[in-house]
Amino acid sequence: SMKAVCSLTVLPLLVISPSSLSSLFSQSIFSDVALVSMTSTIVCLSTLRLRPVVSALVPTSSATRSVRSMASIASVSNSFYSIRNDESNVAKRRLRQMLPMAIRSTGGSTSNNDDLTAQILLKGNEIRALKESGADKLTVAPLIEELLSLKAKVEPPVTKTQQHANKSTVSETLPCNANTKSGNIDEGDTEAESKSSDYITSRKENYSKWYNSIISVTGLAESSPVRGCMVIKPWGMALWDIIRLDLDARIKLHGAENAYFPLLIPKSFLAKEAQHVDGFAKECAVVTHHRLTINPENNELIVDPEAKLEDPLIIRPTSETVIWNMFHNWIQSYRDLPLKLNQWANVVRWEMRTRPFLRTSEFLWQEGHTAHATAEEAIQDAEAMLDQYAELCRDLLAIPVIKGVKSPSERFAGALETYTIEALMQNGWALQSGTSHFLGQSFGKAFDVTFQDESGKRQDVWGTSWGVSTRLLGALIMTHSDDAGLVLPPRVAPIQVVVVPIIPTNGKKNKNAGEDEGALALNKCVDELVADLKTAGLRVKVDDRDYVRNGAKYFEWERKGVPLRIELGPRDLKNGVCIFKYRVGQKEDEKLMVELGKAGEAAKDGLNRLQSDLLSAASERLTFGIRRGVSYDEMKNLLACDEASIYPGAGLFLVPWKCDAANEEKIKDECKATIRCYPLDENYEDMVKGKVCFYSGEPATHIALFGRAF
Repeated sequence: SMKAVCSLTVLPLLVISPSSLSSLFSQSIFSDVALVSMTSTIVCLSTLRLRPVVSALVPTSSATRSVRSMASIASVSNSFYSIRNDESNVAKRRLRQMLPMAIRSTGGSTSNNDDLTAQILLKGNEIRALKESGADKLTVAPLIEELLSLKAKVEPPVTKTQQHANKSTVSETLPCNANTKSGNIDEGDTEAESKSSDYITSRKENYSKWYNSIISVTGLAESSPVRGCMVIKPWGMALWDIIRLDLDARIKLHGAENAYFPLLIPKSFLAKEAQHVDGFAKECAVVTHHRLTINPENNELIVDPEAKLEDPLIIRPTSETVIWNMFHNWIQSYRDLPLKLNQWANVVRWEMRTRPFLRTSEFLWQEGHTAHATAEEAIQDAEAMLDQYAELCRDLLAIPVIKGVKSPSERFAGALETYTIEALMQNGWALQSGTSHFLGQSFGKAFDVTFQDESGKRQDVWGTSWGVSTRLLGALIMTHSDDAGLVLPPRVAPIQVVVVPIIPTNGKKNKNAGEDEGALALNKCVDELVADLKTAGLRVKVDDRDYVRNGAKYFEWERKGVPLRIELGPRDLKNGVCIFKYRVGQKEDEKLMVELGKAGEAAKDGLNRLQSDLLSAASERLTFGIRRGVSYDEMKNLLACDEASIYPGAGLFLVPWKCDAANEEKIKDECKATIRCYPLDENYEDMVKGKVCFYSGEPATHIALFGRAF
C-alpha cells in the first residue's frame, strides 16, 4: 500500500472553471485517478511515482489566462486518462473529497469555450477508454454523437480565424501568382482530410473544402478504392432516387420510353463519327483483353496475352454510337418516327482531377436519344427537353437556372447546337447542370440510318440527345447548404419530417418501458402524429433510438438537412401540442408550438413555404450575381484571384460579344473564364444592334455569359 503523504495546495488562480473540473472528478472513467497536486508543477502520482506533466501556470493577463487555462485542461485531462490501477484507495478518497471543494473555493469563471473544451476533452477520453476496454459500437455511439454536438458549439479557434484574416488580406493585396498554392489545394483531393475529421470547414475559410466536408460528414458519398470513382452512400442515393423518379415521369410525358444498351462499345463505332471520337478520345477507358491467367513463372495473376481483342471495347462514355447502330435496324419508314428512347445508366470518362458529384471518372445519369423526320422536329424536341430540365431544377431542387445555347467551342462533340442550363453556386461560379443537343444528321449518316418518306424517297434521319447526371447533387449542395451542414428543399428531401419522441424518464429506466403508462400514451400519440403527417403526403421518420441522446439526434438530422424536426414529450402531450423546428427559415433555435390535431397540415404548409423561400433566396443570388456592362479589363481584374476556395467570388458577367473561337481561347488563358452560354432570354432579334464586343471592339453578334465554372 502507498505510504506517501500528499498535501494539496491550490494557487489563487483559476486554471479550469470550477464546474468543469468538479464534473471531471465525478466521471466514472477516472475511478483509477490517484492524485493531482497543483503547486508550481502539476504532478500525477501513479503506482509509487511522481511524474511532472505541465510547468507552472502564472498568467500575466486575462488573455494569457484563457489560453493557459485551455492548455491546462488538456494536460490535466490527458493525465487523468493515463493513470490506471493505483492501489491507494485512501489517497483516492481524500483527493475526491478535497480537490473539487478546493477548486470551487477559488471562485471566478472562464469563457464558454473553456467549459466546452473541457467537456470535449472529457468526452473524448471517455470514448477512448471505452474503445480500449472492448466496448461495442452501440455503447460508444451515443457518446460519439454527444461529442459531435459539443464540438459544433465551439467557436473556431482564434488561430484559424487569424489565419483566414491573413489569407484574405494577402488575396486582396498580392498578385494572383502569390496564391497559387491555395489554387492547387482547391483542385486537389481533400478526401484524406474529410476522413480524419467531422469538422465542417466554413465557406469563408475555404469554399472548396467546405463542399468536400459537407459530403463527408453528412454521409452522401466517399472515395472508393478506384481512383476518381466514388461510393454513393444511402443518403446520397436516396436524393438521386427522388430526382430520378421525378425526371423519369417527365421523360415519359415527353414521349420517350426507357431501354438499356451495352456498357461496352466497339472502338470501330466511335471511329465512324469523326467529331465525336475527337471529343472523347482522351477520356475513354479501353478494354483490350478478355481473359486473365496465372503466370507459371511466379504464380501471379496477369492479362492473358493470347486473349487480345481484335476490336478493342470502349467503356461507355456516352451511347450515341451504339444506339444509332440499333436505330439503323429499327427505322425504315416515316411511320417509325419519331423514335424516342431513354436509358438510366453509368458512364466512364477518365478524369485527372476529380470532385465528388461534379467531376468523377464514373457517374450516374440518364441519356435520351431521339430520331426525327425533320430538323424542325428535332430542334423542338431538344428545346422541349431543356425546358423539362429547367423545371426540374426550379420545382424540385429550388435551383433557378439560365437557359442558353453553347458557343461553337463549347458544343457537345458531333452536335450542331448544344442547349444548356447554367446554375450559379454560392461562391459565384457557374455549374452546367444539364444539356440537350441537336445532332443534325451526322450520326444518321455515320450509321446509315434512313427512312422512306410519304412520297417513297429515302431520307436521312435527324437526331437529338439530352442528359443530366448526379452532378445535380453537387448543384443542390452548393446552392442551399450552409456552414452547419446540408440544407435540403423539402420536395427533394428523403426525409421531410423527423419526429423525435422525448421518452419519459421512468420509461427510460424501466426495461419494460412499453408497459409504462406514460410511455404507452406517448407511443400512441406518436403513431397518430405520424399517420397525420403521412396523410398530408409527407415522408416521415421516427427517431426513437434509446441509445442516442436527444441533443445528438437533433444535431445529426440538422446536419443531414432534414427540413423539419418535431419534438414530442410528456409535457407536450399533456398540453396537446408538439414542437416544430425548421432547418432554415426561422430564427436560430426558434421553436414553434403547434396543436397536435393540426400538425399534419401545419407541417405541409410550413414545408411549402420553406421550398418557396429557398427558391427565392437562390433566385435573388442569381439576379445579383450577374454583372452587366463591364469592360474586359474589369472582368479580368475581378477574376484575377477568383479560385474555387474563395467565398463569395466575383460572379458571372453578361456582356456583348462577337463570336470568335480564337478570342474565346485567349480569354480562357488570361483569366480562366469561359462562355457559359448565350442566354436565350438575352439573345432575341436586334438585341445586339449597335453594340460592340467587350473584348475586340468589333460589332457584337451575341450577348454572352462569361464566368468561372466547376
